[in-house]
Amino acid sequence: MASATSLVVRPNPQAQAAPDSAAAVSPTVAGGQRTGGKGLPLESRSNGLVKDLLDRSLAAAAIAAASPLMLAVAILVWMTSPGPIIHRRRVAGLNGVEFDAFKFRTMVVDADRILASDPELRQAFERNFKLERDPRVTPVGRFLRKFSLDELPQFLNVLLGQMSVVGPRMLSPEEVGRYGVHVPTLLSVKPGLTGLWQVSGRQRTTFERRIELDVQYVERWSVWLDLWILLRTPVEVFRGTGAF
Repeated sequence: MASATSLVVRPNPQAQAAPDSAAAVSPTVAGGQRTGGKGLPLESRSNGLVKDLLDRSLAAAAIAAASPLMLAVAILVWMTSPGPIIHRRRVAGLNGVEFDAFKFRTMVVDADRILASDPELRQAFERNFKLERDPRVTPVGRFLRKFSLDELPQFLNVLLGQMSVVGPRMLSPEEVGRYGVHVPTLLSVKPGLTGLWQVSGRQRTTFERRIELDVQYVERWSVWLDLWILLRTPVEVFRGTGAF
């Protein structure tokens, strides 16, 4: 795995400010630091230890239980699309430290070239960093994404201490600037496999609503909120709606 590097977190002055609905739930940020407002729940050492214990226990149990399924998915990806089985996505983690998030590969191997060669496709992607009808996604990849099976390898990231089972949506370094004043809040915790935004419409939610939900999660975290999200996640996954 590539070594972790530190991402300097500064609001992008050229990025559009989030709407008032999202800004209203976050403390003011100055110079990349949170100022004002109450301390975040996970800044408490005891809360952090409880969440870490819950994360690692759930991840170990999930890997043990899902190993046969993960093997089947790996074989399916290998048989239906040339290229590596695992895709390593570079993302910003806790305090902006970058790491490789593991996923089963769902796109063709030359996905970046396809995106770069099509200006309209690139423009659509940059609006939300998602494409609802992405031509780069393989047929098997589309199925894996619908039921979030492509994310199963991220339980290993949780065991490595890079991710949480529940947390904000992970951000790529290219996306960070779009989150403006919310960046220090969102990067004050580990990104999650699932989260409040994922059980509230998944990709059908707007970019602004995703920010609002992630900020609310960080500022209102509790064990009970994590448990509620964990109970809601299988329902949303099996419904297969809002994922692409």
